[in-house]
Amino acid sequence: MPRFFMAKTVSIISLGCPRNLVDSEKLVTEFIKKGYRFQEDILNSDTVIVNTCAFIEDAKKESVDNILRAIDAKKDGNIKKIIVAGCLSERYRKELAGELKEVDEFRGVLDFRKPQNQILKLTPPHYAYIKISEGCANRCTYCVIPRLKGNYKSRPIGSIKKEAVRLVKNGAKEIILIGQDTSLYGIDLYGKKRLGDLLKELAKISKDVWVRLLYLHPANLDKEVIEVIRDNENICRYIDLPLEHINDRILKQMARPTNKREIIALIEYIRKEIPDAVIRTSFIVGFPGEKDKEFKELVSFIKEMKFEKLGIFKYSREEGTPAYEHKNQISEKEKQRRFDCIMSAQQGISRKINERFKGRALKMLVEEKGKGYYIARTEYDAPDIDGLVYVKGKNLKIGNFYNVKIQDTHEYDLAGSYEYSK
Repeated sequence: MPRFFMAKTVSIISLGCPRNLVDSEKLVTEFIKKGYRFQEDILNSDTVIVNTCAFIEDAKKESVDNILRAIDAKKDGNIKKIIVAGCLSERYRKELAGELKEVDEFRGVLDFRKPQNQILKLTPPHYAYIKISEGCANRCTYCVIPRLKGNYKSRPIGSIKKEAVRLVKNGAKEIILIGQDTSLYGIDLYGKKRLGDLLKELAKISKDVWVRLLYLHPANLDKEVIEVIRDNENICRYIDLPLEHINDRILKQMARPTNKREIIALIEYIRKEIPDAVIRTSFIVGFPGEKDKEFKELVSFIKEMKFEKLGIFKYSREEGTPAYEHKNQISEKEKQRRFDCIMSAQQGISRKINERFKGRALKMLVEEKGKGYYIARTEYDAPDIDGLVYVKGKNLKIGNFYNVKIQDTHEYDLAGSYEYSK
């Protein structure tokens, strides 16, 4: 067929977190509605969108590298039009437009209030993200997100449930709720937090579908939400709870409205109410003025709490944030030392935690097929974040649940064999 009879094509490079991926789905949907055809490969695409991230320095560098890659492809005649969207464009639009003349259009962050009717999903068919809120009501001194995304905004419960029902009808076996701070859900719409009510509604859709919750804030998480997770088996026993630090002085400097005593009480409550819960958390090392004894307090806390899943970020000095102006900035070399110290300790913790699964049969969702094995995830593992399970078996279907007996364990991954389907 001659080229002029063919639909124009659009491709996207989606960078950053799952929240950005949802925005990428909306961007591509906009073009599909205009008659464009989506293709994964950016080469020979009429329009390429680079949906950027600007949360920390590494994310900004990755975004710029991908923009330059698209520009090179355009110069070679493999791309006709480049659109740069997202947080980097929102934050540095004027500077980028002055430097990158080859880019045809710059867009900022999307309007969250527009209808959430994505035609295209960029995830595999068996799971999907739903963004339940946008923006942030917290003002952490190291974080640029409120400046980029604005104040906290929630979607109505009915709108979210309608989307979830549609996704389940289309084959989704896991619905993942995301937002900058999901624990505050509903505060702007209803005058009170209603995350528990939302979870109850979504849990009713199908008992054969997992509901997963990401990005909870320890200062805003209500006990009711923990109890709803406890009382509904299809809500994953996975508590994503970024703590960022444990020393009270550092928490205050970060403007985190909580303290060590409250954090320990919350962790103890979660583990009492849901004994099999997995807590995923993250911490920042090298925050300005972090003293050696305060870092050692953090290390001791991590060793004592034995978190099932843990991530570490090296503090990124972001202009426009209060912490940028702080004195006593920590050197990159020292940040790396502190990062390595915690990750080394966590490897041993993770290995021991995973050993408890040996010999047990766990329900898991099969993700893909390898050579002689399948790759799957348990309810304790979020996609693209946590560990995997390598499964021996025959004729397993991608996107289905199976019970798998765990035969071997590693620091972050498991291995087992298919036992029977459920």
